[in-house]
Amino acid sequence: MASTNNVTELIIVGLFQDPEVQRACFVMFLPVYLATVVGNGLIVLTVNVSKSLRSPMYFFLSYLSLVEITYSSTVVPKFITDLLAKIKTISLEGCVAQIFFFHFFGVTEIFLLTVMAYDRFVAICKPLRYTTIMSQFVCRLLVAVSWLGGIIHSMVQILVTVQLPFCGPNVIDHYFCDLHPLFKLACTDTSVEGVIVLANSGLISVFSFLILVSSYIVILYNLRNHSAEGRRKALSTCASHITVVLLFFGPAIFLYMRPSSTFTEDKLVAVFYTVVTPMLNPIIYTLRNAEVKNAMRKLWEKKDSGIK
Repeated sequence: MASTNNVTELIIVGLFQDPEVQRACFVMFLPVYLATVVGNGLIVLTVNVSKSLRSPMYFFLSYLSLVEITYSSTVVPKFITDLLAKIKTISLEGCVAQIFFFHFFGVTEIFLLTVMAYDRFVAICKPLRYTTIMSQFVCRLLVAVSWLGGIIHSMVQILVTVQLPFCGPNVIDHYFCDLHPLFKLACTDTSVEGVIVLANSGLISVFSFLILVSSYIVILYNLRNHSAEGRRKALSTCASHITVVLLFFGPAIFLYMRPSSTFTEDKLVAVFYTVVTPMLNPIIYTLRNAEVKNAMRKLWEKKDSGIK
């Protein structure tokens, strides 16, 4: 850390204080996290193995699922193990590292969702030029830019954080390390840093969300010229994406586009987008997508035939 700090270790308050409630949360959240890893991992495997899922949409979906695994894994494993611990601690360096990777993967997901909306826009509004516009090179470039954007965003957050002095107290009122709770522990005024975080996190969320909404308004308008079957298929695909966008952006905008206050509601909202939403994404995409379900079924049948 760049600043001189008396604090080297932080105590995490956690989600609940009652040991019984914490044990109940452990029993509930552990299967959710395992389902997140298995479900998203299965999508990554299916897309990479199946020859029928070679379109850009599934290429982006596989990277989104990969990001979901890493995004959830920056927070949830420690959160789950802390539910069984009497004293929950993390080093200051570990806290900053968690913030870095949490924001890195979170913003990468935002950019990937925006890229996926652009892919649907081109597919529906410019179908004759789709394969030319969404070439393999362009798809890889868009994914690379999404990762790069996440890194740049996260580095800004960390550069702001490491300049702050922490001289006590050392109790962080959350169940994982994030910027607003950590800023509360700094022994200096953090109003400027708060504005930077608002601009860096909140505005990225809002502008990306507005781009997404605009894309889907144009898509829905253009669907008027499609056949009934074409509209049904396009709406089915878009509905899955819109659902995921709302589940992700809603909590993000709630947390980062307002001044920090009490963290009671923040913790509950954070549980939703760090634990629950990453598990829901593979369910949403597979239940509404016949191609993914068929590819998974073939993969399973191939596995069974290999065992026999």
